[in-house]
Amino acid sequence: MNELIWLALLVVFLIVEAAYPIHLVSIWFAAGALVAMITCALGGALWLQILLFILTSALLLAALWPFIRKVVNPKLVATNVDALVGSVCVVTAAIDNVEASGQVKLGGMEWSARSTSGAPIPAGMRVKVDRIEGVKAFVSPAEAPAETFPGAESHL
Repeated sequence: MNELIWLALLVVFLIVEAAYPIHLVSIWFAAGALVAMITCALGGALWLQILLFILTSALLLAALWPFIRKVVNPKLVATNVDALVGSVCVVTAAIDNVEASGQVKLGGMEWSARSTSGAPIPAGMRVKVDRIEGVKAFVSPAEAPAETFPGAESHL
């Protein structure tokens, strides 16, 4: 009778794993249920089945988790665009989020720009890049003079 319970648990854990194949959420428990089911079939006591289920699941999780974490969640590599965040540049075309218009000269190139706060920013104003989403730079007014920041162009 206990074999059927372990078999049912094994199937449930495998179904959960199949539903989330990239995340590896229950494979450890499926292996533990398999070991417990084999122990039950060989006549092992219930306490031994439960103990082996817990130990197998815990050992597999502890042994494989560092490897799985690297495979499932690889480290993201910063791109050249990420280096532009925090830069100070000059607005070349007035930024107006309502009109979906505005440009800044950033890294020697013209970028579409939007105000982080939503407030309009006039042309010629120095701004700081808060984030970049796709091909748009989200900026806010900068306080420091452009001379202190390499690559900041001035059109004044």
